[in-house]
Amino acid sequence: MRFLTVAEVAALMRVSKMTVYRLVHGGDLTAVRVGRSFRVPEHAVHEYLRGAFSQTA
Repeated sequence: MRFLTVAEVAALMRVSKMTVYRLVHGGDLTAVRVGRSFRVPEHAVHEYLRGAFSQTA
C-alpha cells in the first residue's frame, strides 16, 4: 500500500492543500495521522475521485 502526502494528493487532484485538509477532516477522504502530518492511502484518492465522477455523470 502506498501513502501520499497532502501536497502529493493536492497535486494529483489539482486542488489546494487546504481542500485536501477539508476532505480529510470532513471524513470524505481516508487518512492516517503520522506525527503532525497526514498520509493518505493512494487507493483512497482513486476511490474518492471515482465516487465524485459518478455523482457528476
